[in-house]
Amino acid sequence: MQPLRKPNLSLFNTLLRSRFRITPQSPLNILIHNHFTTSPPHDSNSITNTTTTSTSTKTSSIDAGSSNRKPISQWPGMFHSPATHALWEARSSIFENPVNGNAVSSSQIKPIPKAPSRSRTSIFYNFSFDHILREQYRNPWNHIRMGKLVEDFDALAGTIAFKHCSNEDGTVMPLLLVTASVDRMVLKKPIHIDADLTIVGAVTWVGRSSMEIQLELIQPAQGNPNISDTPALVANFTFVARDSATEKAVPINQISPETEEERLLWEDAEKRNKLRKKMKSEQKHTQNEDNARLHSLLAEGRIFSDMPALADRDSILLKDTCLQNSFICQPQQRNIHGRIFGGFLMRRAFELAFSTAYAFAGVAPHFLEVDHVDFVKPVDVGNFLRLKSCVLYTELDNPDKPLVNVEVVAHVTKPELRSSEVSNRFYFTFGVDPEAIKNGLRIRNVVPDTEEEARKVLERMDAENSKFG
Repeated sequence: MQPLRKPNLSLFNTLLRSRFRITPQSPLNILIHNHFTTSPPHDSNSITNTTTTSTSTKTSSIDAGSSNRKPISQWPGMFHSPATHALWEARSSIFENPVNGNAVSSSQIKPIPKAPSRSRTSIFYNFSFDHILREQYRNPWNHIRMGKLVEDFDALAGTIAFKHCSNEDGTVMPLLLVTASVDRMVLKKPIHIDADLTIVGAVTWVGRSSMEIQLELIQPAQGNPNISDTPALVANFTFVARDSATEKAVPINQISPETEEERLLWEDAEKRNKLRKKMKSEQKHTQNEDNARLHSLLAEGRIFSDMPALADRDSILLKDTCLQNSFICQPQQRNIHGRIFGGFLMRRAFELAFSTAYAFAGVAPHFLEVDHVDFVKPVDVGNFLRLKSCVLYTELDNPDKPLVNVEVVAHVTKPELRSSEVSNRFYFTFGVDPEAIKNGLRIRNVVPDTEEEARKVLERMDAENSKFG
C-alpha cells in the first residue's frame, strides 16, 4: 500500500486566493479599515471594486464573492449567503477588538452629526464572471433568487447602521442595533442573473434612537439593451439603537445631509416617520368606524360557511390558502448579539410566501414588493419558530395584471411554557405571468370568514393605500 500523499497546501492557497481575490497588496486589515473607518478611505488601491452612487460619491465595494478566511470560533454565526460572509468580515473589527462595556456605557455616548456619505457602503456581485457565486443566487426558473437578496439587504443595512453609530476611531459603543421594520422593498424592473450588480446604501434619516437606511440595487447595462441604469430594487429599513445592558432606547449620531439629493431623501424619510406615527394614532380611533366595510367583507365568507353550494366559484376562503412550516433556530443563524439574524428570518418568510402564492395561483409568481415587515420581538437561538402564511387578499381591478398579497406571521413557540407569541409580520406582493392569464388562468378572489381575518385585510388595505410613492 502506498503512503497517503500530503496535500499540496501551496496549490490550495493559490486556488483560494484566485477564487476570493486575496492579494498581498490588499490584506484583510486594509479591507476592514476601509469599511469601518469614519473617514473616507485614503488608499484607492486597497479595494479592487468601486461603484458610483446616484449622488456621484465613490464608495468602496465589498466583493460578494469573498468568503470568510478566519477561524470559525471568531465568527458569531455562519450564514449561507456569500454576501453575508463578506459583510461579517467587514464588521470583524467590532468583535475582535470590542469596546469595554464596563468602561464606557451608552449613557456616556455623545452623538455627533455625520454626513450620509460616511455610512455609504456597497456590495458587488460579479455574476458575469464568478459562476460559483451566480449559481448560489439562481432559482429553478433561471431568475434571481429573491429570498437571498432580501437576506443580503438586511445584512448590508446592519453594516451601514454599525458604521453610522461608530466612533471616530471606528469602534462601536455597546449598543444593540436591531431591525425594527422594513417599510418598502419595491422591484422597479427585472433583475438579470447573468449580469453584475451592486447593492449600495446609506443612512438617510435619524431620529433620537432610530435611523432609516435606504438601499438600492443597481445593475449597469454593460451593453445589454434589456437593462437600464436606473435602480432595479429600492428598500427602506428602520433600525433602532438600544443599550446593550438595559435594552432601553439610547441616542445615536445625528445626520447632516450635504447634497440636495440627500436633503430630499431626508425629507421623504421624515414624511414616512410622521405617517407611521399618525397611522398608529388613528388606528385606535377608527376601529369602530369600520363596521360597514367589515360586514361587506364578511358577507361572502358567510355564504361559504352557511350555504356552500351557492358560494361564488371564483372566490376562495382565506383559511384555504394557508401554508406553514416550523423549525428550531440554530446557533449558525445568530448575529453578533446572539439573536437570530433578521435577514435569515426574512429569507425564510419570503420563500414561504412565494410557495403560498405559487400554490394559490397555479403558476410560479414573480416578486413585486416587500410591502412591510415588523420585527415585534427578538428571536433567540433555540427558539421553536412557526411561520404561518396565507393569501390575505387579491387585487383584480386589472384582470390582465392580478396581484396576490401574502401575509406571513412568525410565532415563537415555547412548548414548556405552553405559550406562543408573534415575533414578526411580513407582507409581500406577487404578480402573475401575463402569458398564463392570456392562456386562461384565473386568479380567484380571497374572502375572510371571521371578523379577525376581515380586520386584518382592512388594516393591510388601508396601509397600502396610504403609502408614499
